[in-house]
Order: sequence, then structure tokens, then C-alpha cells
Amino acid sequence: MSEARGWDNAFTAKSPFGTVKGSPSYAGALSFMRRKYSRDLSGVDVAVAGIPLDTATTNRPGARFGPRTIRAASAGISWERPWPWDFDPFDSLAVVDYGDCEFDPGTPDTIVPFIEDYFDRILEAGAASLVLGGDHFVTYPVLKAYAKHHGPLSLVHFDAHSDTWGEDQQRLDHGTMFYHAAREGLVDDSRSVQIGLRTTNDEPLGFNILDARWVHSRGPEAVAAEVKRIVGDNKVYLTFDIDCLDPCYAPGTGTPVCGGLSTHQALEIVRGISGINLVGMDLVEVAPAYDVGEITALAGATLAAEFLCLFAANPNRQKAKT
Repeated sequence: MSEARGWDNAFTAKSPFGTVKGSPSYAGALSFMRRKYSRDLSGVDVAVAGIPLDTATTNRPGARFGPRTIRAASAGISWERPWPWDFDPFDSLAVVDYGDCEFDPGTPDTIVPFIEDYFDRILEAGAASLVLGGDHFVTYPVLKAYAKHHGPLSLVHFDAHSDTWGEDQQRLDHGTMFYHAAREGLVDDSRSVQIGLRTTNDEPLGFNILDARWVHSRGPEAVAAEVKRIVGDNKVYLTFDIDCLDPCYAPGTGTPVCGGLSTHQALEIVRGISGINLVGMDLVEVAPAYDVGEITALAGATLAAEFLCLFAANPNRQKAKT
């Protein structure tokens, strides 16, 4: 009897390298891009980790189901290298699915330190992280961990909202965390850029803003060039709120805003910033209860896979390995 053609790479993979071919997109464990589930970070370059938090939302909840849904959508694009890149990131990156960061939602005061410690351990092991949210607040404790290891970061932030609204008392709020991140020195706002904004905030701190009208009028190539000028060689954390996309491309999110980027524009900008010194990344705010035909989840999974290509193309990482 011949050996069965199919196998579930999430459990049976012998290596964290390589693209998996031949597995059906409709079956198998829900690991991101068919990566093996593992808590062993020996030799791992990137740990994919979900943070199923949505208690910081100010409109529609549901992003706690985002990590599971993004993983499921990624199965349909995992059979080949991301197009149109001329390399497969899994040929050079050892990537595992690290599972989810399971905090106690009933003790909100413990959430930030718990998530921070969780990612601190990943970074101490020598890996970077690709985070699947969850609402956008999850980026804040992850940045706290990253700043310990890398110092103040340049933030490349795709969003419909600035998330820099000020407050007197720090809260679990997905609209205020970058206000605190800048004031605490986790990010250098003067060397950071926000892309696609289309909501009002009259006190945006020192962030460089390429709002939605700027993107639409100048185009992806100009946006990418400006991003690279602003961040320079500084270490970069990339955070992508799926509501940066227009609701016609990403209806499955908590706070949709009309007039956003198309999926094509977002992908071309991401591809255009290849070469930045990327050290960490996340994709947040996918809320599947409001999705249509799983198009938001697919957009999220596709963008997250592109981030791995950006990470693999980082010239500073390549120099460090030689």
C-alpha cells in the first residue's frame, strides 16, 4: 500500500523551513501558513503568535476570533511562495506557529504585564514575532517587550485611526496605546509614520502622517519612498490594523471607516518598503463576525505572509547571519 499523499504539517513537520505542497486548503490544523506548532524556539527566526484580546475595543467586539480566522484563511495561500516575490521566505526563515497568548481576561490589570513577559521570552530566545490580533491594543505590550531588546523603534503604522488620543488615566483602549508608547519612549514618533488615516485627531504628537487622501493622490510608490526616508536605518516595528483597508475590502473589523486603501494599494506599499530594518510585525482587528465571504481574513493572512517576506529581505538581518 502506498504512503498517503496528505499529511498535517502543523504536527508532522520535521523542520521549520520550507513551503508545504499537496495539503488541501480545507483540512488540517489551523496553523499559520502550515507552520509546525511548537513551543521550542531553538534556531527559530520568527514565532507566529495570536493574542485573542478584544476587550479594548470602542465599537464592535469580536477580534478575539481573529487569530483563528487568519490562520484558517492562510491555508488557501500556503501552497506557494507569496507572489510576486522572487524568493520563498520559508527557504531562509525558520518559522513556527507558537500558538496563542492565553491571558486571563477576568483580571485586566494583569493583561499588559502578562503579554509583555510572553513576548519578552520569545525575544530572549533570539526569535522575532509575527502577531495575529486581537484588537490593536495588543501592540502596546508587545512594543514594551521589543523596546527592552531593541530600544526606541520606528513604528510603521497602517490604520484608519491614529490611536494617539490622549488620556489622563491609562486604560485598556485600542485608541490610546500609541499615545503612551510615544510618551514612554517605546517608539520614536519623529521617525515613525502612520499610513491611511482618515479620522480626526488634532493632537497627533510627532508622528509623520500619510493620510488616506495622500495615499490616493500620490500612489503606493511615493508612499513607500516616503516611509523609507522617514525610518532610515532605524529598527522598525510594523503594525497593520485591517481597518486601514476600505470596508469594501475589509468589512470584518470593529471600527470600519469609508475612504480607505484598497488591498492592492496596501500590498504594493508593503512590497515597496522592502529593505527596511524590520524587527517585528503584527496584523490586528480582524473580526470575523462582520466579514463577508471571509475576504477580510484572506486580506489579513495575505498581508501577514507579505510581512514575512519583508522580514526575510531585511539587509541588516542578512548581514548578521553572515
